[in-house]
Amino acid sequence: MNIVEKLEILADAAKYDVACTSSGVDRGARRGQLGNAMAAGCCHSFTPDGRCISLLKVLMTNVCIYDCAYCVNRASNEVARTAFTPRELADLTISFYRRNYIEGLFVSSGVIKSPDYTTELMIETLRILRDEYGFRGYIHAKAVPGTSPELIDRLGHLADRMSVNLELPSQRSLTLLCPQKRKQQLLAPMRQIRDSMAEDADTRALVRKNTTYYSQNRPAKRERAFVPAGQSTQMIIGATPENDFQILNLSAALYRTLSLKRVFFSAYLPVISDERLPASGAVELDREHRLYQADWLMRFYKFDVSEIIDEDNPYLDPQLDPKANWAVNHLEHFPVEVNTAPLEMLLRVPGIGPRGARLIVKARRTCCLHEPELRKLGIAYKRARFFITCNGKYAGVGTPFTPGALRAQLVAPIDGGKHGRRAAKQCQGQLSLFDPLEGQGLCRKRIEGTNERDALYDAQGAIAREYNALDASRCANAHGTSAHSAKTGVSDALETSNKAGASGARTTGQKASASSSNPRSLPEKSALASQADGLFGWQYAIDKQKVCA
Repeated sequence: MNIVEKLEILADAAKYDVACTSSGVDRGARRGQLGNAMAAGCCHSFTPDGRCISLLKVLMTNVCIYDCAYCVNRASNEVARTAFTPRELADLTISFYRRNYIEGLFVSSGVIKSPDYTTELMIETLRILRDEYGFRGYIHAKAVPGTSPELIDRLGHLADRMSVNLELPSQRSLTLLCPQKRKQQLLAPMRQIRDSMAEDADTRALVRKNTTYYSQNRPAKRERAFVPAGQSTQMIIGATPENDFQILNLSAALYRTLSLKRVFFSAYLPVISDERLPASGAVELDREHRLYQADWLMRFYKFDVSEIIDEDNPYLDPQLDPKANWAVNHLEHFPVEVNTAPLEMLLRVPGIGPRGARLIVKARRTCCLHEPELRKLGIAYKRARFFITCNGKYAGVGTPFTPGALRAQLVAPIDGGKHGRRAAKQCQGQLSLFDPLEGQGLCRKRIEGTNERDALYDAQGAIAREYNALDASRCANAHGTSAHSAKTGVSDALETSNKAGASGARTTGQKASASSSNPRSLPEKSALASQADGLFGWQYAIDKQKVCA
């Protein structure tokens, strides 16, 4: 199997792992080495399921000794099996990076032979990238549960971010669907990564404080930081009966005890049939979305799990986002005055995010905020107006301040993109390069305009030539013959101009008679006459001829 065939198989098998984001680490370029890493990331690629990524997301191998019920790569599933060698994957990554296809590497793997053997293959791949190619880009590596601590440590010093998939929310679910895995086996490498990160950070802080160095004590080469972008994990949602209350409490405990950067939720996708899995083929994407929103409230809005959900109502509202649901159920805290409310309370208002809340606090130092100012700050005013006052004036006039009425307003679809700084913008859609009708019409208009311009220039040239002849005849003949010649010349010039204008489709049906000696017999609003009058001047020629006569 060639490299392209391996890539097709292993990249497609990796798409079910969603625990990857932008790099989360800043690292500049260095002379003699290749690449850099930015915390914000830069998305260039799309996976077959529509996820926009900047990483080469691939497996080392889809061969696996485990037989997890939900996994497409499980040992009992009949799929094409292949594996990259460390050299092949390293060369492929560098070739893609040099072509600007990717910004980094996300590497995971099935478990081939043993966890230690699989991790050694990943370590060798990363070693080639870092040491031989001098690659300084972003690398996200999956830690295989059951790997020895020494190999975890080596892998952590080569990768920017590591993750261990928790897979399922409880030991009961693991026993049912993953009989070869144990919860403690999954948590052990996560604890080691947490402790190693803390130890590495403390060591580097002490080194920075020490301002005196001796040559005999200076290290020959500074060791790479241990997982500078932190660690993350992933849970599958919908394959087991755990409710949202249990999942969010587990997420909060992971953030609190293991210092995770992110907990990812992946809606169960039925890829293989198994009697232990749900019979329904529906993908719970709405539930996944609500869990991400609740996770965001815990991480950035300072919400506690008990404020978002409780045991009596163990599932998130599918029709209303968790923040709006909390606001509707706690109307005693609203409305809040945007010009005086503290930052913590502004964060609780639906339609106001962390960035908007900080901008409000900054802007109200210099002015009193009303609706126009809030829209300019990017606030989702259509949602926020029911929960705020602007200088004592309630913004949600017309809607009863009751949970039912507000819920009806918030559940109703909002015209997206029509608030804040984008309200005045008109979205024209993306232009097509291959639209034959519009393209042909535009081309036809351009051709007609060119013909009209050329006809006008021809007419002006003819008038200019006749005017020169008129001027010469005036100097040669100062008597009565000059007037007749001038009138004749001008009349001929007008006839030429009218013919040119008619051929250019400017003044059809407006030709002057050849016997007419008066050019003002042309309609006053003739397009060609006005252009000629302004641009060169047959009228000027006539007036000058009268003076000479």
